[in-house]
Amino acid sequence: MDTELWTAVLQDGAFAAVAAVGFGMISNPPKRAIYMIALLGAVGHACRYGLLHGVGLNLSVATFLASMTIGLLSVFLAKLIRCPAEIMAFPALLPMIPGMYAYKTVLALMKFMLNSNVPHSELNDYIIDIFRNGLTTIFVMCTLVIGMAVPLLIFKKVTFTRTKAK
Repeated sequence: MDTELWTAVLQDGAFAAVAAVGFGMISNPPKRAIYMIALLGAVGHACRYGLLHGVGLNLSVATFLASMTIGLLSVFLAKLIRCPAEIMAFPALLPMIPGMYAYKTVLALMKFMLNSNVPHSELNDYIIDIFRNGLTTIFVMCTLVIGMAVPLLIFKKVTFTRTKAK
């Protein structure tokens, strides 16, 4: 990989870490979990960015692999801070929500509903945008949930026992 890509991946991870900490602060986690939330948010989003732009995977697959990474890392980091993995994983996932696709879906839907006097070809374009962006939003959201839930369910017993103080 070239230097530009690495710089972009690191920058993307840094911005995602800030966003993850912001989302994490809403749920009032223990102070020791905030650093891990930032780390998981940065690693997950940087992983997705690298898979999208470096490897060339599509958005859903890259998001699935990145959310699996967040899920696996949160399970193993749970022991370090004696905190449930979910407290770290959920805020770290939130920066990967496809807000722009959801926005474009609603925008195309509003244009379709409000423009009844336009040619049918333009209305067809709005319908295509509604389905393309809407399905992308749904698939990415599903891959976020599935990718994060699989490691947490597989290692449920490990996660539960690692959060107890010895």
